[in-house]
Amino acid sequence: MTTTIVVFHSGYGHTQRLAQAVAEGANAELLAIDAEGNLPEGGWERLAAADAIIFGTPTYMGAASWQFKKFADASSKPWFSRAWQDKVFGGFTNSASLNGDKQNTLVSLVTLAAQHGGIWVSLGMLPSNAKAADRNDPNNLGGSIGALAQSPSDASVAEMLPGDLETGRRYGARVAEVAAKLRG
Repeated sequence: MTTTIVVFHSGYGHTQRLAQAVAEGANAELLAIDAEGNLPEGGWERLAAADAIIFGTPTYMGAASWQFKKFADASSKPWFSRAWQDKVFGGFTNSASLNGDKQNTLVSLVTLAAQHGGIWVSLGMLPSNAKAADRNDPNNLGGSIGALAQSPSDASVAEMLPGDLETGRRYGARVAEVAAKLRG
């Protein structure tokens, strides 16, 4: 059996809800980065023991939250010892805008995984882009690198779109399946 960890920061709860959906799909453990950018006690050890790590962060001002960036910078210790070499990685993000420059955030997550010598898993899902599609369909935002979600700035966590959450669940399952195949 493989172990998957979803390590994430959430500022207002929306990214946490998406993290829960991703974790549900992957049968993964959640590991929250706190408001000061720190992991809970034992967090680094849990990441070291995982077969797959899925990063999650809101997109603020076209990039990952500073709390997630602090975590990423602190990962230089496992980077130096190659502790995450050949782990499977994935990532997701949420912003208030339909675009919100989420692609920049995902590219930074891919780069972080690559710096660790990891193996990145793409979304692997066609976009819902036909005329009959609507925002409740999976991958309506047309992601390919990782899962994308959009939560209007005045929307509650309960108002997150089912299609975005289903995209997260399917993506979590995909990352876990790839990790299981590679572990063989």
